[in-house]
Formats: sequence, C-alpha cells, structure tokens
Amino acid sequence: MKPSFIKFCGLLALLTLITTALSAEVKTGDQAPDFALAGSDGKVHKLSDYKGKVVIVAWFPKAFTGG
Repeated sequence: MKPSFIKFCGLLALLTLITTALSAEVKTGDQAPDFALAGSDGKVHKLSDYKGKVVIVAWFPKAFTGG
C-alpha cells in the first residue's frame, strides 16, 4: 500500500473520532466550536480566523482528485 493512502486513512479515522465527539455536544443554533484543518494550500486554517465571515468547508479525499 502507498504510504500516502495509509496516512489518509489514519487522518480520516482521527477526524471521524473527533467529529463524533464534537457533534454530540453541538445543537442546531449553537455557536460552532473552533477547529483547525489543513488546506490544500498547505496552511492550517482555524475557524476563529474567519469570525464574522461565512465559512464553507468542502471535504473531499485528495487521493481521488488526481492532485
């Protein structure tokens, strides 16, 4: 197996666990908890950096985009 695929699976599993834990605490209408994600530009983006702006998180597996 490719090391990048193994890393992707590990990251996906970690994010799933974190998201599951957070989703139990957040209800509709609540303020979103701060989180950080690595962007395709290689930078880490935090939700708090975009306070007061509309944020859309597009989630796609890089392994299937050819990029």
